[in-house]
Amino acid sequence: MKSISDNTRGRIKLTVLRIIVYAILIFLCLLCLFFFYLMVINATRSNAQLATGFTLLPKENFFKNLVNAWNDSSINIPRGMLNSLIIALSSAVLTTYFSALTAYGIHAYDFKGKRMVFTFIIAVMMIPAQVSALGFVQMMNKFHLTNSYIPLIIPSVAAPVVFFYMKQYMESVLPLDVIDAARVDGSGEFRTFNTIVLPMIKPAIAVQMIFSFVSSWNNYFVPALLLDKAEMKTVPIMIAQLRSADYSKFDMGKVYMFILLAILPVLVTYILLSKSIIKGVTAGSVKG
Repeated sequence: MKSISDNTRGRIKLTVLRIIVYAILIFLCLLCLFFFYLMVINATRSNAQLATGFTLLPKENFFKNLVNAWNDSSINIPRGMLNSLIIALSSAVLTTYFSALTAYGIHAYDFKGKRMVFTFIIAVMMIPAQVSALGFVQMMNKFHLTNSYIPLIIPSVAAPVVFFYMKQYMESVLPLDVIDAARVDGSGEFRTFNTIVLPMIKPAIAVQMIFSFVSSWNNYFVPALLLDKAEMKTVPIMIAQLRSADYSKFDMGKVYMFILLAILPVLVTYILLSKSIIKGVTAGSVKG
């Protein structure tokens, strides 16, 4: 009877603990979603309605704000979203492919100085982008690459953080016996990587493409230093320009709509690929 009672109490404690954990997670989830919900609600309100204060109910100005924001002559939203899409998509593809290729080289080959190379790449990961920004901008000026997407895309090939993730993932899911078997069968190194390794690490590729896309889409610092032409500016730069708007003509409803349009591609990406994010993040933590 005592053992049964102890087991019952243990199950009750476990149930109570689980309820508390779920309650905390639900609260945090609602807290995160609340501000997004508030932004959507504000995008449906006019400037005059926003001046009256806070409300949880939507209004009737959603499509009016959408038309005003989309057709704004001072800030070209369609062009800015296209610019950000070109840069973010190109950077995501190059970052994930070449970081995976570098991780494959470190993982699959045993050569002199391998540990030193790995340590050097990890050390580079610790250097913030702001430290080298001035020298980078000066170099781009000498190469006449300002107002160009090239310095915003090509440097993304070197991504130590993505490399480190890929390297750790390969150690979990990519046995060297598979690579050796491919070599015995006469497969070249690039063919092995493209046809065997990439499909095996597809969840990790998906995760890093998503994170790289979002990081590049939200990047303001470097594009603001290199892009001066209005037709080449990205979405974060355009959002920053809203601060300098003429407040006599300031339409907060249009501003909220612009911010909603700016984050919409990121939200769609996360919603469509959320399963890949979860699978990629968790799969590498379990040793195969």
